[in-house]
Amino acid sequence: MEIEAITRKWGNSIAVVIPSMIAEQQKIRENEKVRVKIEKKKRVKVKDVFGMLKDWKRPTEEIIKEARRGWD
Repeated sequence: MEIEAITRKWGNSIAVVIPSMIAEQQKIRENEKVRVKIEKKKRVKVKDVFGMLKDWKRPTEEIIKEARRGWD
């Protein structure tokens, strides 16, 4: 089973909390050994995304006006 979790500071260490629903489903109890596979999630950099929508020809103002319709 694979889950995503957020690391948290715990004293001088970094901890990962396993949600109770997952722990119950996998029958994980306190003081049991478990194997954790660590893969840092890759962040998307703006420079990698910049220019991907170059064929999108609608002006920003038009998109904003469309989004505001119905809110007035």
